[in-house]
Amino acid sequence: MELQQANSRGCFICGLENPVGLHLVFYEERPGEVFANVLLEPKYEGFPGMAHGGVVAAMLDEACGRALMGSDPQNPRFMYTARLEIRYRHHVPLNQPLRLQGKVLKDRGRLATAAASLVTTEGKVLAEAEALLVDVPENDYQGVDLESFGWKVYPEEAK
Repeated sequence: MELQQANSRGCFICGLENPVGLHLVFYEERPGEVFANVLLEPKYEGFPGMAHGGVVAAMLDEACGRALMGSDPQNPRFMYTARLEIRYRHHVPLNQPLRLQGKVLKDRGRLATAAASLVTTEGKVLAEAEALLVDVPENDYQGVDLESFGWKVYPEEAK
């Protein structure tokens, strides 16, 4: 069963209140594996008709971190990206449904690695990444009300 992960207010990737953001909603398919449905609008264009590579990189980065976040909105695992290696396989089209996927590769305490890919509905890999992630120190957000921190679960209508 897919579990919807929490969204933030302001994040460029998942911030549903960010006026220039992507507003992606992530789902955990199983522990350590997530996905989001993507439809990139022309405002994210780089070369004519194609998504900007930086937007693609940001989505892949988010999917890697989301794979390790878990589905408990009250107890998320926040991580920093220490390294992100991206392979652009094909141009990323605008106005076409795509699927963003993330998967945990290794989890070693405060360090982890994850992979992500952006694929067409036919399964063609457009871009992929591997990330080294480091836990955000708990004292950076421990005791903070996650709602006031800008982190919350959105209603089912967000699907």
